[in-house]
Amino acid sequence: MRAGVVQMASFGGDVRVEKKGAIDLVTEIDRQIEREFRTLIARRFTDHVVLGEEFEAIGDRDAIPRHCWVFDPVDGTTNYAHSLPIFCSSLALEIDGVPMVAAVYDPTRRELFTAERGQGARLNGVPLRVSPARTLIDSLLCTGFPYSVQQDPGLLVGLFSEFLTVSRAVRRLGSAAIDLCYVAAGRLDGFWEQKLNPWDTSAGALFVEEAGGRVTGSSGEPFRSRAGHVVASNGHIHGQMIETITGFMARAQKGTA
Repeated sequence: MRAGVVQMASFGGDVRVEKKGAIDLVTEIDRQIEREFRTLIARRFTDHVVLGEEFEAIGDRDAIPRHCWVFDPVDGTTNYAHSLPIFCSSLALEIDGVPMVAAVYDPTRRELFTAERGQGARLNGVPLRVSPARTLIDSLLCTGFPYSVQQDPGLLVGLFSEFLTVSRAVRRLGSAAIDLCYVAAGRLDGFWEQKLNPWDTSAGALFVEEAGGRVTGSSGEPFRSRAGHVVASNGHIHGQMIETITGFMARAQKGTA
């Protein structure tokens, strides 16, 4: 909630923005929120690790610490920097690499998503449940593109087009954490994306699972937040999504996609 207060205090105003890459942005708000959070955890849990977007954990990012707080101070920084009100703060506590508790706060809508493994997922205290959609053609899907999309857009845009032909529609909101929360809330039926980071997916994956959905890697393998790719759904359409992705990738490798 503190993160949301900081975000909204500067939203739509004069925020200092820097480039981390050709199209990858960071604002002073991202860094301020993450610094405050790291200070808080260091004081309360001296043996815990914080893995965040702006100041990554020291050492091997792929190593699995016993207790790891996975934090994105502003998920949807590009939206935030352009005064587009689709962004959030995302937090998960992983124990031995498994998300156990999570919170995502969207300050523009005052929506607080919370989850605890085995105890369900909630939105402002109300239990969440995934959608009942059974087929892709009846489903509203969502995806995102990595910051490297300009280097080789063909494969990503090709898969996007593939899903356009078999689903009701595909959206691109610009915040993976919100996308996953919306799958958990039944607002979206499925989500897929490549080249993600743990802070993009760790919290959201727990929401989907606790709301009755399914989360895997892009080939249907068990989800790992450090794997870099995710498919999340209401469960009913999951097999259809995996088949669409693997079928397209197989054709792309043969040059027939």
